[in-house]
Amino acid sequence: MDKTKITGKYAMMRRAYLKENQPGHLFALMSRNQLNTHLQQIQVEAEMMMEQLMEQMLIKNPAPDKKTNQMAWVGHMNSLKEQVEEIILTQLIYN
Repeated sequence: MDKTKITGKYAMMRRAYLKENQPGHLFALMSRNQLNTHLQQIQVEAEMMMEQLMEQMLIKNPAPDKKTNQMAWVGHMNSLKEQVEEIILTQLIYN
């Protein structure tokens, strides 16, 4: 069985989801010794999605000027990140 420690926010979220909602799929991945590969792939895909979607969101919704309005910039970026994370969770982690 796969005993390697899994790191990465999205990999850990995916493993928790599989454990709670799809234990049969989790067992199948573990029995074929493919769990870590699957989780690493999810982590990489999620990071790539985060980067690409943030770029796209910033094009559609430009951020305020960081130098003149730092708090508005932080709020805007946090809002975009939350939206992108929701997409990642829906399309990748909980799928």
